[in-house]
Amino acid sequence: MTPQRVTLITLGVSDLGVSRRFYEALGWQAHRETQDSIVFFQLNTMALGLFGKVALAEDQGRPTAQLGTGAMTLAINYGDQDEVDQAFNVALNAGATLLKRPQKVFWGGYSGYYGDPDGHVWEIAYNPFWPLDEDGGMVLPSPKISG
Repeated sequence: MTPQRVTLITLGVSDLGVSRRFYEALGWQAHRETQDSIVFFQLNTMALGLFGKVALAEDQGRPTAQLGTGAMTLAINYGDQDEVDQAFNVALNAGATLLKRPQKVFWGGYSGYYGDPDGHVWEIAYNPFWPLDEDGGMVLPSPKISG
């Protein structure tokens, strides 16, 4: 049986040092298990890894693959619009590429997008329908039962 969870997201990066410095400039701390070839960041109950693109393709068993970016979005939700704006500005100051400034969106929330040094897309958002716990974790709300 496969549990419905994600425990590790690994991003293929062009320059491990540049990417590490970018995420550290966001205020993230590399985990002590970090090695010369991979950097880990603990994220609540999961982790983010940074791994060279060539090494990642080799590890996947497809050494000639050209790994791309931008076909998925990673997201960080915040408790209000001001927190979104602050986090977005920190990312821009760290060297993120502005994709879309935070703004009110059609679904009733507030969000913006930036790219990391390799173009991995991050959404920074406030969703008034998805409350966060004290650690910033999110559990999708239970559906309302009509009847």
